[in-house]
Amino acid sequence: MKLIFRIEKNNRYSLIPLIGAVHSRMKDVQIFIAKSVQELVKVPPPAVVAYSFMSFDLDQIFKEVHDLKAMNYTLIAGGPHVTAKPYESLRLGFDHIFVGDGEENLLKFLNGEKKIVFDGLKDRINLDDYPPFCAELDLFMPIEITRGCVFECAYCETPLIGGRKLRHRSIESIVYYCEVGLKKNRYIARFISPNSFGYGSVDGIKPNVQAIDELLFELKRSGMKEIYFGTFPSDVRPESVNDEVLKVIKKYVNNRSIVIGAQSGSEGILKKIKRTHSVEILLKAVDLILANGFTPQVDFIFGFPFERDEDRYETLNLMEKLLKMGCKIHAHTFMPLPGTELEQVGSAFMPEWFRRKIAQLSSQGKLYGYWEKQQILSQKLTGH
Repeated sequence: MKLIFRIEKNNRYSLIPLIGAVHSRMKDVQIFIAKSVQELVKVPPPAVVAYSFMSFDLDQIFKEVHDLKAMNYTLIAGGPHVTAKPYESLRLGFDHIFVGDGEENLLKFLNGEKKIVFDGLKDRINLDDYPPFCAELDLFMPIEITRGCVFECAYCETPLIGGRKLRHRSIESIVYYCEVGLKKNRYIARFISPNSFGYGSVDGIKPNVQAIDELLFELKRSGMKEIYFGTFPSDVRPESVNDEVLKVIKKYVNNRSIVIGAQSGSEGILKKIKRTHSVEILLKAVDLILANGFTPQVDFIFGFPFERDEDRYETLNLMEKLLKMGCKIHAHTFMPLPGTELEQVGSAFMPEWFRRKIAQLSSQGKLYGYWEKQQILSQKLTGH
């Protein structure tokens, strides 16, 4: 069987673990990587084409699926949009779709199981059973150390895609795959986690300091030259920051910043978007991060349609306070993602005075991020 992965910058983290799973278990499957349709059609049918995509990629996906369907390729898909909108995805023209975890179900499909919808939401995988990347094909990415999220933020797809029960990759597995990377001259360790300070914990909130210490110690001992923990794509929740865990990671990591989510300076907005922390908890976490010699990079989300000017002023005031403390501001614009509680509230809205203020902070180097591009994507999601 020929299996073509339609890979792009935005879906690498979704597809590379699947490529690793297939390559490690299905030696009779020929794997091809296509970065464009032009590359893809060099592999003639019969062949299976695997997609993973987000909702704002729909226009491109629709066109590609239409063209490939006419050429008699078998088309399969998974990822954020498919998990949130499975039957809408089928109507795009896919032959089989995969919701939730894809590794085990993709193998079942390749072994001859022919369901239309493969459900990876009910039967979740053990991360240790599958590789985090495909070293043999030189396809590397940060190692996913935790899948799932115990939090229920109203704007976020992560609990839907990964589930609300945490699954941690074992220390032994993480170290093993880092050592695999070392043999390919990959000396930098980065991780994927919805809350890196929740690694190894039972509740996903209180840090398991012993597990984090052991993990980072073993990685250092294995020969990793650089370790990044608590920075993208393994950000930190304010509720999980304490002095003990910061002192432990300080012994091992190369990052001098910690990415932490505030999202808003308004207590009212924090409650509406179901953040489980207050501004006070955030500020305490920031104080601890600074006291341990790290620079906090604080995430904010602008443009919730139900924001009032009062909420916006509270957010600006908090950002100004954080900037004076020595923080950096990482800016995002709200996007009504399918499958989230806020899917139907409308696209992001920022009054002109507020948008000018954010642009001013950006021009002064006090704020960074793709908030302007995300504003366009937010409108695209709602058809405006």
